[in-house]
Amino acid sequence: LLRSSQPLTGPNRRRCREDEELLGTILGEGERGFVIDTRSAQAAKQARMGGGGTEPKSSYPQWRRLHRALERGRPLQESFVKLAEACGEPAASMERWLGRLDGSRWLGHVKAALSTACLAAQCLDREGSNVLVHGAEGTDTTLLVTALAQLILDPACRTLEGFQALLEREWIQAGHPFQLRCARSASSHGRGKQEAPLFLLFLDCVWQLSRQFPLSLEFGEQLLLALFDNAYASAYGTFLCNNEKERSLCKVRESTHSLWAWLNQPEEKQKYLNPLYSHNPLVIWPSVEPQSIQLWQGFFLRWIRPSQHLEEAWVEIRRLVGG
Repeated sequence: LLRSSQPLTGPNRRRCREDEELLGTILGEGERGFVIDTRSAQAAKQARMGGGGTEPKSSYPQWRRLHRALERGRPLQESFVKLAEACGEPAASMERWLGRLDGSRWLGHVKAALSTACLAAQCLDREGSNVLVHGAEGTDTTLLVTALAQLILDPACRTLEGFQALLEREWIQAGHPFQLRCARSASSHGRGKQEAPLFLLFLDCVWQLSRQFPLSLEFGEQLLLALFDNAYASAYGTFLCNNEKERSLCKVRESTHSLWAWLNQPEEKQKYLNPLYSHNPLVIWPSVEPQSIQLWQGFFLRWIRPSQHLEEAWVEIRRLVGG
């Protein structure tokens, strides 16, 4: 499973023979690979008309391109804002609530992300093919797909330690610009041009996996909520800056504490473990049917509905399992 940080073209936006040679060496004679492009075919065409954006098919004869458009940027941010506003409306009628939920299109983004990740996982697991996930800058939807595909395929990524390593590798070191994307909360009146809740979308998709496979992930919802909170506002340096270069220049690792070190303390770690976890060595294929995708109430309604009884229930489950 590979990811591309930029279109496979050279500085002149025509051909990059180094990239052609590199991808050619990945596949053996007679083998085929898949390029999953997270842009729509129309967006790729428009980029090509502007001087670049895609590669000529003839230069990559062993690779088949599949377009699976995933929203990012302003459309995704507006979807998040609409859903947050709908969840905050007091005493909404059933008809109005369902209309606003549908109008936000958030669950559609969740379905699209999971569907694309499943496609990448199927190409790897069932076709035995190499997969290159391709996006605009390679720091948003590309990371979303590669991280989710690994969760689906690899049981090691579904442990607490493995999930932290996945986040470090696929989101932090790969250069997701947390500072730009998580500049303000959904309730803020300001709107930065580069804000987009890609990381929240990923966490929502992970929650969907945990709901459909309640025994297969070693961590629970509380970890996902803590990760969201720390991405937007944190006393730790883990999600600071936009890339490794900025973190190095700002000496983030030397001058701040790691969120992972805090979460892995024995007394803290227990809060985030799933007491029902049982190692599952199999691939977990989530259902992406519309009726299978549900609103993440623990996140979107966390400040509206009381959570006392749910927390008490989890304490009792931990007691029963531990006993």
